[in-house]
Amino acid sequence: MSGVEMRPAERGDIAAIVGLLADDVLGASRETVSDPPLPQYVAAFEAMAANPYDHLIVAVDGGEVVGCAQLTVLSGLSRRGSRRGLIEAVRVASSHRGRGLGETLIRHVMALARSEGCALVQLTSDASRTRAHAFYERLGFKKSHVGMKLEF
Repeated sequence: MSGVEMRPAERGDIAAIVGLLADDVLGASRETVSDPPLPQYVAAFEAMAANPYDHLIVAVDGGEVVGCAQLTVLSGLSRRGSRRGLIEAVRVASSHRGRGLGETLIRHVMALARSEGCALVQLTSDASRTRAHAFYERLGFKKSHVGMKLEF
């Protein structure tokens, strides 16, 4: 997508990122949009910024944060000690959907994972997000596992 910059998130982007996370049916009930952002969001951002294996990327158009994605590089013994990239919190502003920004963002994150030595990337997507599933499949992702979670 022409004119959109991909860059690491900065502290000043936190409120905009939380706004993106809250801008759908699922996120609206999980996130709290406020200015300034809640201290929990700031603490989480600071922890990620201090961890060289966490990458929070934003897409910026005309100075406005219009997309985000998180890449966490995981080390493990499986697959002969390969690193893998975990993609989380992928969001595109409703005003920018359908214009190729999501693909540009994911391809940017995949290139970052490759540069970090990852042998693969993986992600989960809520079962209700069927359009997102089709999007990821168009990019070559395969439905290979069944995900589970336990909230505390």
